[in-house]
Amino acid sequence: MSELLTRARFAVPIDRAAVGRDWAARGYSCGLFVDPPGQEWNGFVHATNELVTVVDGRMELEIAGTRLVAEPGDEVFIPAGAVHSVRNLSESTTRWLYGYD
Repeated sequence: MSELLTRARFAVPIDRAAVGRDWAARGYSCGLFVDPPGQEWNGFVHATNELVTVVDGRMELEIAGTRLVAEPGDEVFIPAGAVHSVRNLSESTTRWLYGYD
């Protein structure tokens, strides 16, 4: 799991522009999702690697059968070809950044 989750990769509160610059230097895009409580995205597979960072809230991710919980500032790596799902664990809106290489 340590290769998938990096705790506190970014300082909180999250500076979206700073994350975008960091990811761009590593070859990744940077977009924003805003999910209501209980929102789930299930069974996705991408042909590229993906990065995810929680801005506000708390998320559960399942990546190729491994479950983990990400909080603000954490960075999650989702390898190309890995089946993955994301769920908002918060009782409020969760905002999270995602990027593809």
